[in-house]
Amino acid sequence: MSVPVDLELLALDLDGVLTVPGGPGWDQARQAWNLAVDQQPVAVATVTSVRDVRTVVIAARRLGLRVAAQSTGHNASPMTDLAGTILLRLSELRGVTVDPSGRVARAEGGAQWGDVTSAAAEHGLAALAGSSADVGVAGYTLGGGVSWLARSHGLALNHVRAFEVVTADGEVRRVDAEHDPDLFWALRGGGGSFAVVTAIEFALFGIREVYAGALFFPLERAREVLNAWARWTDTAPAEAMSIGRLIRFPVMAELPPQLSGRSFAVVEVATTLDPVTADDLLAPLRALGPADDTFATIPVEQLDQLNMDPPAPVPMYGDGWLQTELGPEAVDALVRTAGPGVDTPILAIDLRHLGAAVTPGRSGGAVDGLPGAFLGFALGVTPEPGSIPPVRAAVTAVLEALAPWRAQGMYLNFAEQPSDVSSFYDPHTWARLRAVKTAYDPDDLIRGNHPVPPARP
Repeated sequence: MSVPVDLELLALDLDGVLTVPGGPGWDQARQAWNLAVDQQPVAVATVTSVRDVRTVVIAARRLGLRVAAQSTGHNASPMTDLAGTILLRLSELRGVTVDPSGRVARAEGGAQWGDVTSAAAEHGLAALAGSSADVGVAGYTLGGGVSWLARSHGLALNHVRAFEVVTADGEVRRVDAEHDPDLFWALRGGGGSFAVVTAIEFALFGIREVYAGALFFPLERAREVLNAWARWTDTAPAEAMSIGRLIRFPVMAELPPQLSGRSFAVVEVATTLDPVTADDLLAPLRALGPADDTFATIPVEQLDQLNMDPPAPVPMYGDGWLQTELGPEAVDALVRTAGPGVDTPILAIDLRHLGAAVTPGRSGGAVDGLPGAFLGFALGVTPEPGSIPPVRAAVTAVLEALAPWRAQGMYLNFAEQPSDVSSFYDPHTWARLRAVKTAYDPDDLIRGNHPVPPARP
């Protein structure tokens, strides 16, 4: 395939690789983590240095194109059409350094949480990491960052010390509370519309081990289990983070025999409490008589296995919501829609208990916490295009059933579908985000998956 001369020149100027439609490796280069998302950019620039990032940004401006940065490609669906856009892949920038005395990590823009947690664990430290090892540090943090330690330590963005970025004018900047403070504010919760993040510095914590595991109950007991778990969360301490789940495992040889093809109501908990205190805390849930109990003291870096997230990209459709409460009426609505006896293509519904240190009001930026008591997400696997409509309908049905208990706002990282992003923020915050976008990217060169437009054309 012939390559436009301007893109040929860009390719020659990169240390990394520029891939164009029809060229070798095109389908792999443009692939999102969600295999059901068909990304069709003008080209994919897989960069290996900050110089490369700057080169791509400057070239895109010269060519009248835009830039969309991705590391792992999670949460790509809201990006929609990539026409006229260079997809900037940061996946080769995965360096991580740890300052054990200062308890600070620096992760490059393409680093994944597995890179960070293993490096931190060597020094007896823990990060506020995502529930999957392959989630990108940058995108997760720009959207908030709800970890297994969130109720005791807050969101990941609460603990960012600095960002290293390339802005739309091609400038390389170190952004913190003293340097470009408005941009520092916007990057903490406003998403990826403001600059290309090439590194993040953030705090680590002196945690080596946690007591964590899951209680599995037959799906037929979903109403009983969710009601009991909801009551349990009313008095759960900040040191305990938990998830209530309805999950239907497919028949897969890769799954343990006790899970393959079976359906469960599950309660997962991770806590920094000592095992004796934790066992007392868990006693009301264990009194329900779970079919399986996996609790054990584990190294903190193994928390990425607790939620049993897919270890590799999959085709899927899902969406999230914030919920004010989980009383008996809400549980009934959920069970009627996707519980036992319901023929649904939904694979899993998760409800993460929030509150404590996740409550808004801590130090932060555009987002400093999340409203509501629970963070929900529902998803189904979509192996072929024809499977998307029924999964979409089933996920929508869950959202509609829980509408009376939906909280204001949204968590960017769980908003998997194109949305009115202004509805995620209060009017003052939205106006300020647009003002920052105007100051640093008035021509809207940088594309985020949840776009914040400049305040003027």
